[in-house]
Amino acid sequence: MALGQDIFIGRQPILDRDQQLVAYELLFRSGQQNSASITDNLAATARVVSHAFLDLGIEKALGPHKGFINCDASLLVSDMLEALPADKIVLEVLETVEVTPEIVERCAELKARGFTIALDDFVDFADRFRPLLDIAEIVKVDLLPLDDAGLFRTTRILQKWPLKLLAEKVDSRQQAERCRALGYDLFQGYYFAKPTIIKGKKLGQSELALMQMLGLVLEDAETEELEKVLKQEPGLTVSLLRLTNSAASGVKVRVTSLRQAIAVLGRRQLQRWLQLLLYASATTTGMSSALLQLAATRGRLMELLAARLKPGNRDFEDQAFMTGIMSLIPSLMGIPMEQVLAGITVAADVRSALQNREGPVGALLKLTEALEGMVGPECAALTAALPGLDADSVNACFTEALTWASNIGG
Repeated sequence: MALGQDIFIGRQPILDRDQQLVAYELLFRSGQQNSASITDNLAATARVVSHAFLDLGIEKALGPHKGFINCDASLLVSDMLEALPADKIVLEVLETVEVTPEIVERCAELKARGFTIALDDFVDFADRFRPLLDIAEIVKVDLLPLDDAGLFRTTRILQKWPLKLLAEKVDSRQQAERCRALGYDLFQGYYFAKPTIIKGKKLGQSELALMQMLGLVLEDAETEELEKVLKQEPGLTVSLLRLTNSAASGVKVRVTSLRQAIAVLGRRQLQRWLQLLLYASATTTGMSSALLQLAATRGRLMELLAARLKPGNRDFEDQAFMTGIMSLIPSLMGIPMEQVLAGITVAADVRSALQNREGPVGALLKLTEALEGMVGPECAALTAALPGLDADSVNACFTEALTWASNIGG
């Protein structure tokens, strides 16, 4: 696949008014617009959509949530949409699509087939949008170019239709609260994908116990030492047993004791569950639920990419997984990375990746963050710098990671 056709699967959470995860936006484009290569871009998109939905089953990876995908005019009128699961997909009509009678008719047809139609990057009302507003169920309002007056005006006009309003590019608490007060139903943006809502949070006893246990595992401590810490935290014991018995753990027998759980899982898997439990135990809000999914996906994706980058290097895979998981702990707990790393022995490569995004593991972390932020051109550049990776392999790893992460706690 040529560089101009590199198309990556990216994913960004969409939350409701209670900050509960309800959907993801999925990216199938690099963001590079080139009308001269529209046929090639459509063909490339077709390969990615087919690979993700039909071959790897991303509809399962979405779990109970819907997936939003961007649609230009060529994708809207193409036959490939019929191959997608209509009940799982929201079709975002891009702002660059010319509202022609053909497009309006096609959107009405797709809605009749069961798809949800959304309008993307809406800023100002114009009469040409009226036919699509009569069909659409969701409108994504772009906050970036709007001041308070513009946001109020656009919102009140759109509220004349029976629409769900989605505030996109929400970058601050103030924006989120403003839109919530105006009646917005859905929210998306770096404020939610990279939470900053928790400031100066002190670690609770359960979190301290998890950090202590993680340090013991990394130091290869005796099982008795791990049991001693766990027995002081009954809630964590139950969580660990539940996770050990989940589908995602790969364990074939029912685990009923701590010693058995530790022995059956092995230190490598135990380390992973401890890292994931940090997210699950820190808070029970929808924000942490979204962040848990993001952390699990990030860790698994980095591990899979590491396996392709350095085949057979198990230590490198472990470092990549650990880096992915730990990179989001500061966002969850509102504490600096230096405090997270204090008292925990990690490899020098992991530390430099977490603190400075340096080294091979740091390069994988930067690529993963670009995928989450849906920055197509940056994904292409970072992938090109990693020998053995291309858009297809990255997408395959990403989809596998989504499936794995969706089973966490199952």
